[in-house]
Amino acid sequence: MIFAPLAGAFLLLFFPRTSETAQRIFSLLVSVVVFAAGVVLFLRFEPNASFQFEENLLWISKFNVHYHLAVDGISLLLIILTALLLPVVILAGWRSISTHVRAYHVAFLVLEAAVIGAFSALDLFLFYIFWELLLIPMYLIIGVWGGKRRIYAAVKFFLFTAVGSFLMFFAILYLVVQHHAATGILTFQLADYVNGDLPTGAAMLCFLAFALAFGIKVPLVPVHTWLPDAHVEAPAGGSIILAGVLLKLGSYGFIRFAIPLFPRAYTASLPWLVVLAVVGITYGAWVSFAQKDVKKLVAYSSVAHLGFVMLGLFAMTSLGVTGSVIQMVNHGLSTGALFLMVGFIYDRTHTRMMEDYGGLAAVMPVFFALFLLVTLSSVGLPGLNGFIGEFLVLAGAFPVFKTATIIATSGVIFAAVYLLYLVRKVFFGAVNTATLEGLQDLSIREIICVLILGIFIVWIGVYPSTFLSRIEPAVQEFLKNYQLWVAP
Repeated sequence: MIFAPLAGAFLLLFFPRTSETAQRIFSLLVSVVVFAAGVVLFLRFEPNASFQFEENLLWISKFNVHYHLAVDGISLLLIILTALLLPVVILAGWRSISTHVRAYHVAFLVLEAAVIGAFSALDLFLFYIFWELLLIPMYLIIGVWGGKRRIYAAVKFFLFTAVGSFLMFFAILYLVVQHHAATGILTFQLADYVNGDLPTGAAMLCFLAFALAFGIKVPLVPVHTWLPDAHVEAPAGGSIILAGVLLKLGSYGFIRFAIPLFPRAYTASLPWLVVLAVVGITYGAWVSFAQKDVKKLVAYSSVAHLGFVMLGLFAMTSLGVTGSVIQMVNHGLSTGALFLMVGFIYDRTHTRMMEDYGGLAAVMPVFFALFLLVTLSSVGLPGLNGFIGEFLVLAGAFPVFKTATIIATSGVIFAAVYLLYLVRKVFFGAVNTATLEGLQDLSIREIICVLILGIFIVWIGVYPSTFLSRIEPAVQEFLKNYQLWVAP
């Protein structure tokens, strides 16, 4: 799943520049092969707490760097989500991307490989390589195929991410140097540093470096300001991948790296982290309601939804962390689908402003029906995926953070307010003939794109145990280890 997209990207370089249809078909086939491998991974995965499909090979012998990968129930669904979204992205841009088509697909294939690698790496050096590798194609996707302010958005995205990444890199080097000085062993293996014995001050500084890198990626308030610009200027495919999987690397990073490496520093910082999560939920909701640009509204909603993910994680209860992981997947499906459909309507009208619409339900009834399904999943309607994640998060967080959870629950109400307000403004009322006259409803290709995500939106909402059964054993192991790490 890592090397197939890299090989596909390499082979694409040899396609004639003018053979754009062949480039699209080949990229789609590669992405489908990767997803098929993901399905095999899912079916062969044994629901237990241990890492599976492990690969551990010595890579750079001088520094004892290993090519060490494995998958557990927490990373499994995020890898499958990544593999699911890429065929959708390629299909979605089939007609809308007409410049530098070959480079566009190369960037996405490299990005897919880097993201899957980051979700499965168990060597700190290898993780950092994948973490930095995904920055380059995402920067190009925003900067080359984005909107009018794409350069500003791309540079802002790059600078925010790079600052956090560099601090994390220095923290990794400090860990390695200190471990080598104490033991005489040079290693980058994650397992060798879990619950290390760094001095309190050094551990706190290293944790803050990791937390900043992951917090920027989530993004937590106040280091979130790159996100709306990146989403608004990115092409639809870029927004889908950015919301669907790149943001999850931040929350995943806390689970896999920041908390296991520095459990006591994390515990000491927990009150402030909970405040940031709750602020993100309420702030994201209110700012979303204030937006007139549809895409910017969806972008700010990600700040709110990821706040729920972090609140569930910080609760450190079985329900909370399980809800956090499944909500990462839910957000990728629901918000990815919203960005997908905003891209479809923007390609037809070349406007994202709410006041330019009105009465769209009468003009594009199929688009309206699918958009309403996705919106209700994002709101958290029972029977759809969003309800499962938010319910588990709130149920898991309430026994630990009562006041914070009560405040966070208001975010569920606000989400209904701004998303249903969006539906009313865009789809009902008098038809704005100046914008909507002569619009064609969704094509078969576009319907397929939405239905691919819609199937999982309904599946998780109706029968979540298919996915929760994979997550729960890994979460239980994580929580058991955390209790041992922080025990007096």
